[in-house]
Amino acid sequence: MNPQCANDERLCFSAGTEKIQPIHRERLAIVYVRQSTLQQVERHQESTRMQYGLRGLAEKMGWPAERVLVVDDDLGMSGASGEGRQGFQRLLSEVALEHVGLILGVEMSRLSRSCPDWYQLLKLCAVFRTLICDLEGLYDPAQHNDRLLLGLKGTISEAELHLIKQRMLQGKYEKARRGELAIALPTGYVRDASGQAMLDPDERVQEVVKRVFGQFERCGSLHQVLKDLVEHDLRIGVRALGGPQNGQLEWRRPTRAMVHRILRHPIYAGAYVYGRTRVEERRKKPGRRHSGQVSVPQDAWRVCLRDRLPAYITWEDFERNQAQLRANRSRWEQPGVIRKGPALLQGLVVCGRCGKRMLTLTGGRSLPPRYACRRDRIDHAGPLCQSLAARGLDAEVSRVALEALEPSALEVSLEVQRDLAAERAAVDRQWEQRLEQARYETERARRQYDAVEPENRLVARTLESHWEENLRSLRALEEERARLVREQPREIGEGERGQILALAQDLPRLWHAPTTEDRERKEILRHLIERVVVTVEGKSEWVEAKIEWAGSHETHTRFRRDVRTYEQLSGYEELRSRVRELHAEGLGQSELAERLNQEGWRPAKRRRTFDDHSVRGLLGREGLRRKRPQDDRLLGPDEWWVSRLGRELGMSLSTLYSWVRKGWVRARQVGGPGGCWAVSADQAEIERMRARLRTEP
Repeated sequence: MNPQCANDERLCFSAGTEKIQPIHRERLAIVYVRQSTLQQVERHQESTRMQYGLRGLAEKMGWPAERVLVVDDDLGMSGASGEGRQGFQRLLSEVALEHVGLILGVEMSRLSRSCPDWYQLLKLCAVFRTLICDLEGLYDPAQHNDRLLLGLKGTISEAELHLIKQRMLQGKYEKARRGELAIALPTGYVRDASGQAMLDPDERVQEVVKRVFGQFERCGSLHQVLKDLVEHDLRIGVRALGGPQNGQLEWRRPTRAMVHRILRHPIYAGAYVYGRTRVEERRKKPGRRHSGQVSVPQDAWRVCLRDRLPAYITWEDFERNQAQLRANRSRWEQPGVIRKGPALLQGLVVCGRCGKRMLTLTGGRSLPPRYACRRDRIDHAGPLCQSLAARGLDAEVSRVALEALEPSALEVSLEVQRDLAAERAAVDRQWEQRLEQARYETERARRQYDAVEPENRLVARTLESHWEENLRSLRALEEERARLVREQPREIGEGERGQILALAQDLPRLWHAPTTEDRERKEILRHLIERVVVTVEGKSEWVEAKIEWAGSHETHTRFRRDVRTYEQLSGYEELRSRVRELHAEGLGQSELAERLNQEGWRPAKRRRTFDDHSVRGLLGREGLRRKRPQDDRLLGPDEWWVSRLGRELGMSLSTLYSWVRKGWVRARQVGGPGGCWAVSADQAEIERMRARLRTEP
């Protein structure tokens, strides 16, 4: 018997060896060994030795030494679940194959602390006649009393695990409530010798973190912050956690997740927070480190102690950033992040009829964007509430916004100058810190090379190569910095100041300049406007808009929009009557168009004024257009009426008229404007036109 087996005499006395039959001794005796954590394996070695000592007990109970199998694959693994425990799965497989006659363990919790796994083992042992033994006795799961006792022990084992975890967590929570529990620190923070959190002593790390918050405050978009870091080739400093490089600073390429963690973490506002995440069992996935973790709303955090740590921003700035991140999500109740497209009021337009946010519909290059209220159609397959083209509303809101900005034009120009100066100063500091770090690394490599003995060429060659590599990196950084300085000087020159001031005094010209991007216009409008409530008067051309400014001020405006047909015009009947009156006076098309424009009438669609074409269409709709007959006597030599020439060539009239407009054929309008077109084409010209028609795609 192994002397390390504890309480053997007491165990053998109470084991109930009469339950062991010859069929049991013909099979294997498995000793199951498990410790919950690697720390227990290392520090609680006496418990591990006691479990291994059960081999001697199996031999004393009649099993040969070669028929005793030790399963210790689960050392360092918790018994809370059977997932990932290869030793326990192996044990179940051996029992199901009728290879096991006896299972030995110090206590039932070593086998499993999960009732589903425990009862699965009991069921298999009962079916395949496998005994279970611990320090308290020997059990046959096929017997009712033994199975009842084993089930009770398994239930107690699972409850014990819950109680142990509860006591540990309660102590952890109490320590967190005092702000003394050590939490993982993000980039920009380190711990001093006493364990207190402090700002990272590396100024370059601090500058990158400050730049992230500064850029987000300026542009309000996580993607724009990431884009700024990439454009300026800025890396984020991260301290390694654990391993041989523990605490060492690593400069990593910025990612969206890294920037998002910086913006979301409350420690940057000086707050000590615990309980920002929780684990949901239904979300757990085997083999994943943070499986099942979900974010907790701010009002459900277990601990939130403000002003306990050094801060990069204020708590008000942090809450404003969280609100901006939530607003950037694409949802019905939120405007969402600024997206591509010419529509300037994306996410800001609200339906004045039902109060719901209107969608921005883009049809590509062929169709102009529109604002449409389609919520009822999407949710309930109802009718379209209202819609209008984005062009007219954008123009009206832009006009009102420019009028509101006009008194503060000088202040805007000065603010732009300050922003540009601060931006260039921040970039310059980043580059100076990068150069300072590169110079330090180069000087350090030189000192290492100088300190080695010249005779030790194996080490000297390696250090010399390292020194040369640092010199090349330093030279490349200095050349890159010099190039950026040439392209963009550090200070704003007088010429730039003059341009900024001139543009600020002429905001409309700056607003409509080709160099001003739609995204920049959208950002300006979002800073000024909370939302725009729009109501189309029926299906007419009139639109009422209420502009709600930031600061609770409102502006009401009414403007005309573009409509598709004349029937949508609110004064269409009056327009028809007026056209008939002017036509009865004998006015020509040009004179009639001029009179309508003078009286303030407007055509449908995108035309702002009437012209010969629109008047001709109106006269045609009213049946007042006089078509001049095609009199052949009005034709000159080798001239053709367009319709007749089209039939001769077998081509469509639209194609022939396009040739006339492009000047590919000689033509004249018989009788002046409004008359029929006559094309000059002799036989040679007709053959040339036929040849060209054959080559047309």
